[in-house]
Amino acid sequence: MPKLKLTKTELKHQRDQLKQFTRFLPTLQLKKQQLQMEIRLCNDRIAENERREKQAVDQLVSWSPLFGEDAIADFLPTVLKVRKVNCDTSNIAGVNVPVYHSTDFELLPYDLFRVDPWVDDAVEAVKSIVEIRLERDIIREQQRLIACELRTTTQRVNLFEKVKIPETKENIRVIQISISDNDISAVARSKIAKKKLQEPAA
Repeated sequence: MPKLKLTKTELKHQRDQLKQFTRFLPTLQLKKQQLQMEIRLCNDRIAENERREKQAVDQLVSWSPLFGEDAIADFLPTVLKVRKVNCDTSNIAGVNVPVYHSTDFELLPYDLFRVDPWVDDAVEAVKSIVEIRLERDIIREQQRLIACELRTTTQRVNLFEKVKIPETKENIRVIQISISDNDISAVARSKIAKKKLQEPAA
């Protein structure tokens, strides 16, 4: 750290820095609060998503005895594929995050005369569950990105609150004392010089 200059120019510089820090700190604190709120909202959305998945799975299980769970496990993965997960991008408190939009599925052809009539309903039910899980993955990615930004913002808030602002205030105090001492010394020297000039005349 460079040695502090005890000058009026440095005093102005330190005061300008203090103004900048104190002006910027409330913005950082507000951003921190927004990010914390978004993390809570992500938690709520994940909980709601898990509730929807459980409801969908329970409905599927309720009529699975008609065709057996093995039929779902063995047959459906051969005809239903995820082709693309469509996401938009949103800016949350300065963080670009993905937002789930929809899922494109590829339904491979199967012989309608050789499969049971429940297959169409099972395909739709599984598609719904897969979409819910993919949406949850995107919400978790949002949460991860927001949490990273929250860590960075919290570090900056702490830096300003606990280091930069106290340090700058202390620098201003030290410079003001030094300038005041110098002014007092200058006045004393001036009086001594004046007295010495007056002595020969006397």
